[in-house]
Amino acid sequence: MKKLVIRADDIGYSEAVNYGIYKAVKDGLIRSAGLMPNMPYAKHGIDLLKEFDIALGQHTNMCLGRPCADPALIPSLLDENGNLKSSRMYREAFQKGEEIITIEEAVIEIEAQYERFKELTGREPDYFEAHAVMSKNLFAALSIVAEKYGLPEQKARFDGQPTTFNNKPVRILPMGSMKPDYDAYQCLKDGVLQVAKEDMSSIAVMHPGYLDAYLLNNSSLTINRTKEVEMLCDPAMRKWLMEHDVELVDYRDIR
Repeated sequence: MKKLVIRADDIGYSEAVNYGIYKAVKDGLIRSAGLMPNMPYAKHGIDLLKEFDIALGQHTNMCLGRPCADPALIPSLLDENGNLKSSRMYREAFQKGEEIITIEEAVIEIEAQYERFKELTGREPDYFEAHAVMSKNLFAALSIVAEKYGLPEQKARFDGQPTTFNNKPVRILPMGSMKPDYDAYQCLKDGVLQVAKEDMSSIAVMHPGYLDAYLLNNSSLTINRTKEVEMLCDPAMRKWLMEHDVELVDYRDIR
């Protein structure tokens, strides 16, 4: 039997995103969800989900909004307005083989977000990873913080090969949500059939959410979030997974 974690990213991104995640937990397949601790709607999202027994992760956010740390301590992470540098800035630097943040300052902000996570949730994160950024210095800083506090880190990997969660091998299913013709149903089915194996757990990364002005002004992932809410809450998708011998688990089951 194939074991599958279906994870929702971006608790706290916006009010509408929170409601989409809530729907996908209450009526759908989501049993693991990641919190962006620095975002203004982080508490709103956690309050919506407090009645559910799900795995909560720290979805460390280094590319949107204001930092949790003292801005004076992390100048390499900030733009001219005092906001965290955008994901576009990270992508452009990564394509050039450049780093735009220092490891030491990234550690400070990651630790500050960890403290904020515990303040909001009253618990340790069930998993620990980062949001939407390609940066070797960020990945190194995440590992430093994870080792320091004994946190269950999911290491980043985007080439289809196995990575690790809490030092155990896992597979990340392909993510197609940035494609304009995205079919959420087919993408998950293809991942289950072509990538997931019985020898290790697999992880499907989802971004369910509804739309509001903040999201539309700050994210390139918009309408496809609503497609994922629909798919995750469709009983036909749950039935298909059962028929294909998929066991839905959360991060706590593979620790």
